[in-house]
Amino acid sequence: KEVISMIATNYSDVRQNFKEYCDKATYDFETIIVTRERGENVVIISESEYNNLLENLYVRSNPEYYNELLQSIEQLKKGRGKKRELLDE
Repeated sequence: KEVISMIATNYSDVRQNFKEYCDKATYDFETIIVTRERGENVVIISESEYNNLLENLYVRSNPEYYNELLQSIEQLKKGRGKKRELLDE
């Protein structure tokens, strides 16, 4: 399984080192949890991670499509996949 990495830090530290935290989210795929004094914490993730998250939510929101996808993955694992060439038009 994939190890999920997270960094928890406070608002003041993020404000003082904003570029570094943005770089960690973007280049190191870190999830940054920004803790706030009164709660209402926020999370910083890269745009690509955010888009991936939304895509996964969309795929899983359609049970029929998601089950078909899982069956296809199982077929590939069992060696039942077929390699095909794409044609440029």
